[in-house]
Amino acid sequence: MATERSAQVTWQGSLMEGSGEIQEVPSGAFGPLQISWPSRAEDEHGGQTSPEELIAAAHAACFAMALSHGLAEAGHPPERLQTSATVTFVPGTGITRSALTVVGTVPGIDEAAFLEAAKQAEEGCPVSSALKGNVELTLDARLAS
Repeated sequence: MATERSAQVTWQGSLMEGSGEIQEVPSGAFGPLQISWPSRAEDEHGGQTSPEELIAAAHAACFAMALSHGLAEAGHPPERLQTSATVTFVPGTGITRSALTVVGTVPGIDEAAFLEAAKQAEEGCPVSSALKGNVELTLDARLAS
């Protein structure tokens, strides 16, 4: 069964001086969120988000879900997966990279098996698949010590 998700944005003004707002999404999970060019292209966010930050959140969540499923299917359900994604945006070029990092607490699994499961999850994550071939994808996976 296919699902569709949506979001609506209102933008006012030019790219450099204008600003926008992501309205509350139909699920009610978040919004409104303020967006602007400086929040996208500069280190100072000023409490505003960017498309790249939202992509990073989506990539980290998708990957964590895929890894959790793969580990459970292999008989090693995780206790905890601390996952992050860092998306690189270069003005004038676009999104160039998404770097995933995961530290897992997974009983009964060794480092090599965890790394293999993480690689398979990265391959199977729909957000990774959408980015693949368009941006550099990297993965740093390790077990918690």
